[in-house]
Amino acid sequence: MPKKRYLCPICGYPDLKEPPWGKDGATPSYDICPCCGCEFGYEDARPEGADKFRQKWIEGGGTWFEPKKRPEAWDMTEQLKGIGT
Repeated sequence: MPKKRYLCPICGYPDLKEPPWGKDGATPSYDICPCCGCEFGYEDARPEGADKFRQKWIEGGGTWFEPKKRPEAWDMTEQLKGIGT
């Protein structure tokens, strides 16, 4: 059985191995998204902070925090659709 993957609430990265805010949805993991670089529980602790971090990441061209993990055919606009932006 394949392991469940989770979505980054900032950039829509669909392949996180753990839920950003724990299984209870309230306890941050403090993991870092390999795509946008958000540290869950820090930059996204408040909705305003999450929005600001996302906007800054988008304005910066969607630079990958861990470039080696970026898929060849990656499309920032398509990925962001996963979170409704």
